Amino acid sequence: MSDVAALGLAGLMTGSGIGHAVVPGYFRGMVPDRLPAPGAIVAVSGALDVLAGALVAAPATRAAGGWLAAGLVTAYLPAHLDPLRRTGTATRLYDRAPGIAARVLVNLGYIGWAVAVARGAGRVRRRPAAPRRAPRG
Repeated sequence: MSDVAALGLAGLMTGSGIGHAVVPGYFRGMVPDRLPAPGAIVAVSGALDVLAGALVAAPATRAAGGWLAAGLVTAYLPAHLDPLRRTGTATRLYDRAPGIAARVLVNLGYIGWAVAVARGAGRVRRRPAAPRRAPRG
């Protein structure tokens, strides 16, 4: 996986995590009603997003960060699907069926991106070895 793709994912995850701290109300609004302590969920998930971004940014921990990012975005899918229970009363476009479908598709793309980064991190690019010299003697 290219460094550009990995660093893009690192930026996405870090930016998302920072967003959790800067506009927590937006993210609290995405936490399904049946879950307790939405503020704590937003804080912890934001911190985990920043951690995933930091891990992806460093080549030595890129694979772990990619897998963490994929797991986090997968864990967020129920929050994107939850508004399906209220599409008849939804006032925001992204809480209606087309908006929910778009959110889920985008997040599936993020999961694929994170998996590609994680899997690609284990591949080391090697240059061809220099020819060996015959021993003198």
